[in-house]
This record gives sequence, C-alpha cells and structure tokens, in this order.
Amino acid sequence: MQATSDLSLISLLLDASIPVQLVMLILLGISILSWAYIFSKRAALKRTLEQTRRFEDDFWAGGDLAVLQQSISSRRAEHGALARIFEAGMTEFVKARRSQSSGPALLDGPRRAMRASYQREMDTLETHLNFLASAGSVSPYIGLLGTVWGIMHAFIGLSGMQQATLASVAPGIAEALIATAIGLFAAIPAVVAYNRFTNELDRISIRFDSFIDEFLNILQRQVN
Repeated sequence: MQATSDLSLISLLLDASIPVQLVMLILLGISILSWAYIFSKRAALKRTLEQTRRFEDDFWAGGDLAVLQQSISSRRAEHGALARIFEAGMTEFVKARRSQSSGPALLDGPRRAMRASYQREMDTLETHLNFLASAGSVSPYIGLLGTVWGIMHAFIGLSGMQQATLASVAPGIAEALIATAIGLFAAIPAVVAYNRFTNELDRISIRFDSFIDEFLNILQRQVN
C-alpha cells in the first residue's frame, strides 16, 4: 500500500526534485496562458465573422454608401474590421473628390487607406498567435528537460545503494516522465489551436482582400 501511495500523482508531484517541480510550474503557466489565449482568440474570430457578415449584408443591400459610412463612423467598434476598412477607403475617396483629384489619383488614396487599415486589422486578429506557436514547439522540450533531470537525479540516488530494485527506481523515473506528459499536455492544444486559427485567419484575409478589390471596382465605376 505504501508503494501505491508513493506512486500516486500528487505524491510524485510533491516529492519531485526542485528543478523538476520548476519545470512543471513553467509548463503549467504556459498551459494556462495558452488556454486563455485560445478562448479569447476563438471569441474574437467568431465576433469578427459575425460582424463581417452583417456588414456585407448592409453593404450589398444597395443603400447609400455615404450613409453607411456615417453609420460606421459613429459606432466603429460595433461594426467590425471589414467595416473599418470600408470606412477608411470611403473617407479617402470623399477627400479626393473634394480636392478635385481625377483619374488614377482618385483611387490611389482609398487603396492605400484600405490596405493600411487591412494590415492593422489583421495584426490585431493575429495577436497572441506567436505565443501559441512557441508554446506548441517549446513545451515538449521543456518537459524533456525535466525528464532528463529527473532520470539523472534518480540514478544518482541509486549510486549510494547496495542493491538497486525496481521499487527504488520507479518513483524517480515516474516523476521524470510526468514532466514530459505535462509538456505534451501544454503543447498539443496550442499546436491544434494555432493551426485552426491560422486557417481561419487565411480565410478572413482572403475575404477582406476580395472586398477591397470589389469596392475599388465600385469606386472606379463612380469615377467613370
């Protein structure tokens, strides 16, 4: 019964050497941050997709673009990323017409404004993705470091024994392997979430790019 107690998860964590416990705490912190970023990013992307859909419905409804621009300007945060891209381009287009620009110069301002706004929005959406990528790639190695140290510590402890048995080496090996398990536990969700979010961001990016091109075509027809 004593051996079973010594090999319980709680006992192994509490009886682990200080370096192994430090590794476990680091991995636990990485895992907590990863899950926090996963939930916040999931909510942010879902909100962005809903706002994009609503804006596209309003835009393609055929209403006055100036009225739509004013509506967005009064409540920018509520309309979402694509609406802010549209507002940036429409604002520059109105300024260019007031300054009596003509030809390609009339669309250069809106194009640059929308591209700059597009980049800002994508940078915001990509926040914390680098952390998830780093967590997914580094966590297994941090866990492996704890495992190597734990195994080394276990065998050093055996050097002073007259007779080494499985019962004497098992606790040290088990606590060392827990570090690897925790490393994988921290890495796998981060990798899965990173790949999922990257794919969704690629689709959002293509959607924004297509809108910019279509909106510029609409402005081109108004100029002609």
